[in-house]
Amino acid sequence: MDFRTTPQDDAFREDARTWLTAHLARQPPDWERELGRGGWIGIGWPDATYGNRTATLTQQVVWAEEYARAEAPTRTGHIGENLLAPTLIAHGTPEQKNRFLPPIARGEELWCQGYSEPGAGSDLAGIRTTARRAGDTYRITGQKIWTSLAHEADWCFVLARTEEGSRRHHGLSFLLVPMGQPGRVEVRPIRQMTGTSEFNEVFFDGAEARAEHLVGGEGNGWQVAMSLLALERGVSTLAQQVGFARELERVVTVAVATNAVADPAFREQLVKQWAELKVMRWNALRTLGGSGDAGAPSVAKLLWGGWHRRLGELAMAVRGAAGTVGPADWSEPSPYELDPLQHLFLFTRADTIYGGSDEIQRTIIAERVLGLPREVRVP
Repeated sequence: MDFRTTPQDDAFREDARTWLTAHLARQPPDWERELGRGGWIGIGWPDATYGNRTATLTQQVVWAEEYARAEAPTRTGHIGENLLAPTLIAHGTPEQKNRFLPPIARGEELWCQGYSEPGAGSDLAGIRTTARRAGDTYRITGQKIWTSLAHEADWCFVLARTEEGSRRHHGLSFLLVPMGQPGRVEVRPIRQMTGTSEFNEVFFDGAEARAEHLVGGEGNGWQVAMSLLALERGVSTLAQQVGFARELERVVTVAVATNAVADPAFREQLVKQWAELKVMRWNALRTLGGSGDAGAPSVAKLLWGGWHRRLGELAMAVRGAAGTVGPADWSEPSPYELDPLQHLFLFTRADTIYGGSDEIQRTIIAERVLGLPREVRVP
């Protein structure tokens, strides 16, 4: 695909940049609804039926990059907009689309993803959460873990086992579950090394989901889930790389200030990080242009996960012993403050695990792309 911009793309970029500058200056209290009022949620959806703008693929890249460059707030509506919505557009009924897409486009309903479980992790075929139908509802029982933004979400799309006695990827279904069910849905934040709690455990104790909110039909959850996972490596990857470039620039600045660049080994590492980031961008553009293969999402995850983790390690290395020291004032109310590079180092320890661990990604590439023998499963 040719990613050279047209005059229309340049006008779109100017529009996006102007809107972001004006609205960020006002610091609106509810940023998702502000984006919704501007029509900026769902610009990659195929039409503007739900109150969103539409944009070409190149313009979607432009918006993602301008958003990252403006250092706009971290999106809390990303999961609904970029994961659930395209899945509903592909697999949902007209009623499901009409019910759920407009509130997402307006920034009014937030979503989380109920996939990973204790003991299963990235191996989604090993999940044990069950959903049993009782009349017009399903009763869901089980536990999910590493659930991003569950503490803020209104809804969760849950992969659960609806066929009793089924194994692996058989007998799974994709259900839309309201989070506001006291006593039936419990969210417990997971405190991380950074001191923050973006991830959560979620416990379902007979939580109800309407039968009409089953997506793709009973027993077809694996196919729906796999199509959704492919969406995680889309346009947003390019915006992520803008943030990566900003972090790399900060590390280089520190390396110059500490004179770490005088060490040839550090200089080589910095140049390597820069070159690998360029390769990631070209690979992302190649994939978006339709030149990728079945393993492209897994390759992308392997590339950025390892790159970001190495950047965190390099951020500490260029600072030397000073990187291990906390702030001078440990008084309340913030006794556990990290500077940006310390936070980068600690958070990126998880980059090769969340969103599909490196081991899982390599297995996908080996089996689905290279055609190697399947991994032996222990019953």
